[in-house]
Amino acid sequence: MSRYALQRMAPLLHDRMQLRWNPRTLSSAAEQPSTDAVHMTENCIRRLKELHTTGSSNEGKMLRLGVETGGCSGFQYVFCLDDKKNEDDRVFEKDGVKLVVDNVSYDFVKGATVDYVEELIRSAFLVVANPSAVGGCSCKNSFMVK
Repeated sequence: MSRYALQRMAPLLHDRMQLRWNPRTLSSAAEQPSTDAVHMTENCIRRLKELHTTGSSNEGKMLRLGVETGGCSGFQYVFCLDDKKNEDDRVFEKDGVKLVVDNVSYDFVKGATVDYVEELIRSAFLVVANPSAVGGCSCKNSFMVK
């Protein structure tokens, strides 16, 4: 398609598809959450911000989500606070807090949602929704993949 045709179509499509004209590219300006991103709930973000302010040792640390073999269902989620980013890490940031997932674990948690829950027996970061999981244990720590 020629540049002239794109220039003429962009204003027509702007209202319908929320397109933004850029002289070099024609790209979508719609803010749609990526289905491949790992999402954080408001509780997760709030707790990470609390951890950053409560101790200088936690300041600036990122929440790291990993997947290991084990648990009741074959794989289990592992969370820790980390200040190092590796070359193969994927970083997801929202409201100033960062969630880091290594490249291998990412394939298991693509599109997942991380929450922070407080229960009588524990308070913890949990993966509450994972499109890659087909089942899991009632502890919500282990899962099976498709």
